[in-house]
Amino acid sequence: MPIKNILVVDDSPTDLKYLTDLLAKNGYQVVTAQNADEALAKAKQLRPDLVLMDVVMPGQSGFQATRALTKDEATKQIPVIICTTKGQDTDKAWGLKQGAKDYVVKPVVAAELLKKIQALG
Repeated sequence: MPIKNILVVDDSPTDLKYLTDLLAKNGYQVVTAQNADEALAKAKQLRPDLVLMDVVMPGQSGFQATRALTKDEATKQIPVIICTTKGQDTDKAWGLKQGAKDYVVKPVVAAELLKKIQALG
């Protein structure tokens, strides 16, 4: 199934704008959330084709939110790509262990992110 609708989760207005603009220019419909609780609610309500998840946010971390999404019957089929500044190998391994399908380190390289999204579609 091709990916058309993407939920971008990030507490940084700058990162949200960059990712939203990048994805919209490439034909994706984008919805945003600024924290994990908002992301979980929107994922259940809107059922996006993909979630791009930041890790470092107030409240629940993106790791916790990813685990919640991938364990919930209502959202477990939605793939998650973690998109974060946390670039250590241990961070990547932990993110994938939480259920993420892929992992992108900020600053995001547009071509790399788009390639990863297409690979999931």
